[in-house]
Amino acid sequence: MRRALKLLGPVALMLALGLAGCSEDDSTTPASRADDAKTDTREVAGNGIDRAFVTEMVPHHRSAVEMAELAKRHGDRTEIKQLAQAIIATQDAEIRQMQGLDRRLADAGVTRRSLHLSAHAMGMHMDPAVLRGARPFDRAFLDVMITHHEGAIRMAQVQLARGKNRTVKRLARVIVDAQTREINQMHQWRIQWFGVSGHEHH
Repeated sequence: MRRALKLLGPVALMLALGLAGCSEDDSTTPASRADDAKTDTREVAGNGIDRAFVTEMVPHHRSAVEMAELAKRHGDRTEIKQLAQAIIATQDAEIRQMQGLDRRLADAGVTRRSLHLSAHAMGMHMDPAVLRGARPFDRAFLDVMITHHEGAIRMAQVQLARGKNRTVKRLARVIVDAQTREINQMHQWRIQWFGVSGHEHH
């Protein structure tokens, strides 16, 4: 048995490094990694913040998809339509992933807590319907989506600081990285097309 644990340790270590990246969670001992590999608790262990993140992010993503669908139809520039399509594809896939994670956490007995962020802090205080009939549409879309993305990053930062589940943490990091890149791009477009940065609309 001891030999089996020694053999499992490097395998679990490779999985942790390859799937989760170098994070605070990788400070666990090889023996504990071996136990994780045997029981798969590495994937299902979590806390109420993990469940709060995946459940609260689903409607957040859905509102982004709704706005992006409007941008596909009403956007003036090809760049806006392409960004909208990327948002739809990425966030629809993440919604399915988060719903699965929520079910697994619930099955593991994890009780949902709260991220303790206001609707304003999460960028959820705006109705996507404000984009209907907005002129110029592209500027309105950038205004709303920049704020919405900033809210997603705040939500992910709470999860990274207080969550436990490694899979949820990986997803939170992906969201931070991807949406930070998109925010930077949207700021550049706003300056290029309208002569002002997105921060000036707050």
